[in-house]
Amino acid sequence: MSHQGTQVEIPDEAPPRTPSGRRTGVGDTSHARSWSRGFFVKLAVVAIADAVSVYGILTAVAVQSWGVAAFLLAALVAITWVYFSRRGLPAKYLLPGLLFLLVYQLFVMGYTAYVAFTNYGDGHNSTKSDAVAQILVQNEKRVEGSATYPLTVVDKAGTVGFAVVVDGKAEVGSASQPLTAVDGATVDGGKVTAVPGWQVLDFASIAGRQDEIVNLRVPFSSNPDDGSLRTQDAQNGYLYRSALTYDAAADSMTDTSTGTVYRPDSRGSFVSPDGTALTPGWRVAVGFSNFTQMFTDSRLSGPFTQILVWTFVFAGLSVLTTFALGLFLAITFNDPRVRGRRVYRSLLILPYAFPAFLSALVWRGMLNQRFGYVNEVLLGGANVPWLTDGTLAKVSVLMVNLWLGFPYMFLVCTGALQSIPTDIIESARMDGASPFRIFRSMTLPLLMISVAPLLISSFAFNFNNFSLIYMLTGGGPSFTGTPVLIGHTDILISMVYAVAFGSGLKQYGLASAVSILIFIVVGLISWWGFRRTRTLEEL
Repeated sequence: MSHQGTQVEIPDEAPPRTPSGRRTGVGDTSHARSWSRGFFVKLAVVAIADAVSVYGILTAVAVQSWGVAAFLLAALVAITWVYFSRRGLPAKYLLPGLLFLLVYQLFVMGYTAYVAFTNYGDGHNSTKSDAVAQILVQNEKRVEGSATYPLTVVDKAGTVGFAVVVDGKAEVGSASQPLTAVDGATVDGGKVTAVPGWQVLDFASIAGRQDEIVNLRVPFSSNPDDGSLRTQDAQNGYLYRSALTYDAAADSMTDTSTGTVYRPDSRGSFVSPDGTALTPGWRVAVGFSNFTQMFTDSRLSGPFTQILVWTFVFAGLSVLTTFALGLFLAITFNDPRVRGRRVYRSLLILPYAFPAFLSALVWRGMLNQRFGYVNEVLLGGANVPWLTDGTLAKVSVLMVNLWLGFPYMFLVCTGALQSIPTDIIESARMDGASPFRIFRSMTLPLLMISVAPLLISSFAFNFNNFSLIYMLTGGGPSFTGTPVLIGHTDILISMVYAVAFGSGLKQYGLASAVSILIFIVVGLISWWGFRRTRTLEEL
C-alpha cells in the first residue's frame, strides 16, 4: 500500500520537557513514576510479596533447601524490578502467571520425574545421615546395671528437657542439646527443683505432654557412644545406648551384641550378609526400576495389565456411550414436531447440575447388594452384587458414568446441530435422500467437525476420572495377592492414589512412574486425535 498523497499531521506543540531536558511520555504517568494512590497500593502489595519471599528464603535456608531459597530470591528481585522499573513494566501482567507456571506446573512435573527415578516411599523418606541417626535411636536399649537418675521435666519456650543431678551437679538437656551443667539450679534430696531459664512442669502439664516426654531422648554427652537419657514415668531417668554402632570410615553398621556387620546396598539400606535389612533406609536413585516393576513383578504385572486395559475400555466406552445417548436425545429434541422441548431439555441436564462425587455416592447406596434401592425395589429383593463382583462392578461404573455424562454430550450436540445450515439438509431431503443417509453422510460429518476436539478432551478426562472410581467402588473389588491395595475397577489414576496413599506401604517413586506413563499415554492420544480432527475439517 502506498502512502503517497497522505498528509501527515504535525503536532502544533512538541511534548513537554523535564527539567533535565528529557521529554515526558506515557510511562511517566504510570504508577511506577507518579506518587498517586495507585502507586501506594502497588507499594503495599509488592511489600507484602517481598515480605513473604524473605520469610520463605529464611525458612528454606534454615532447612538447607538451597534450590527453593534461590528461586524465592530470584522471584523477589524480579517482582521488585518489574513493578518499579520503567523497562520492566511491560512484564507486569506476565510475571505472576510465569511464577505460578514455574511453581505449579514445571516444578511439579520436574519433581514428579525426579521421584519416579528414586525409591522414595515408606522406609526411604530422607537422607542417609538421617537414616543412620534413626537406626541408632530405634535400637537403643537400657544399659544393664546403669544408675537411676531422679529426673525433673522442664520446659523452655515450648522445648521440653530433662534436669538431673550427675556427680553432684545439676545438668539440663533437651533433644538437641546434650546434658550440660547449669549454675544457680536448686537441688533438694538429689532432685532438681528449679533451673534458671527453665520452667519445671507440674503434674497436669506432664500428663498433657505425655507422649512428647516419653519419646524424648536427651544425649548424655556430645559423644553419641555415651548414649542418651530417657524416662517412662517422668520421675526417673535411665541411660540408654544403641545396640548398633556406625563406622563412618567403613560406612557400616555393627551389632555390638552379635558382631553382625551391615553394609549399604544399591537400594538405600544397610543389609547383613544373610540379607536382613535395617530400617529405615534412605533415598537413592534406582534408575528405571519403578517403570519396569509393573511388568516384571509377578504380583503386579497381571493386575496392572488388567487395569491398563480397563482404563482404555472405560475411557473409550464412556465417551462412546455418553456421546451416542446425548446425540440421540439432541436429534430427537431438535425436531420441531416434538412438543415441550424446552421442558425436556431442562430435565435432561439435571444430572449435569449435581456434583459428580455426590451423585456417585448416591449411586453407591442405590447399588448396595443388600439394602440398595435397585435390588430391593426395582428388582423385587434380588441379591445382585453390583459393586462386589468384578464384571458387574465395571458395568455399574459405566452405567453411572453414562448417567453423569450424557447431559454434557446432549448440550454439546444440541448446540452443534443448530449450527448446521438447514438449507443443506433440506436440499438433500428434496433430492430424495433418506433420513439415515442424511444423518450418516451430512449431519454426522458436519457435527464431528465441532465436537471432535470435545470428544478428545472427554476421553482424556475419563482416562483420569478419579472421583467416580473412588466414590463409587473405591477401586474394588480388590485383587488378591498384590502388595498394594488395587482392584478390578481401578483405573491408572486411582491406582496411582492407591500406590501412593491408599495402601499400607506408601511408594511415591512407583506412583510417580505410573503418573508419567499416564501423561505419555494421554499426550499421545490427544496428539493423534487432534491430527485426525484436521482431517475432518477438510471434509
